[in-house]
Amino acid sequence: MIVISDTSPLRYLIETDLVHILETLFGKVIIPQTVFGELQQPKTPQKVKNWISKHPVWLEVRQADLSAFTPRKKIGQGEREAFALALEINGAAVLLDDRGAMVEARRHNITTIPTFAILEQAAARDLIDMPQAVAAMRQTSFRLPPEADIDVMLERDRQKKQAR
Repeated sequence: MIVISDTSPLRYLIETDLVHILETLFGKVIIPQTVFGELQQPKTPQKVKNWISKHPVWLEVRQADLSAFTPRKKIGQGEREAFALALEINGAAVLLDDRGAMVEARRHNITTIPTFAILEQAAARDLIDMPQAVAAMRQTSFRLPPEADIDVMLERDRQKKQAR
């Protein structure tokens, strides 16, 4: 499955040492040139800059054809290019956390997968420990889902582990 990633899922998975799950879950991940640049901004954590500068072969950087996607509302350039790439190459989904951009994606029938859904998928396949992943995300500047949603995710994870 080929997916396209916006900046935040990739950035925070790198920060929490969980980025390896992307290859296992999706095989190949493509990022637009703008996202590649955003991951190297001066305020970006050095750990992220180091990783992206020597990124693995399963991550591909591509230039998006912006004529493939015209948003109806204002969204970030990274999201815009990610959606353009998704439409251009018929990608399965876009990894994305911005709620406003998710609305725009639905208008164009683009599937989106937020970071915490990625974590849940990885935990379901025993690639990560969900409580540890949540704890690691809490140590970053990531805008967490509401606490009630996190509690539901952790309970689902606990029930899956008990059922095994």
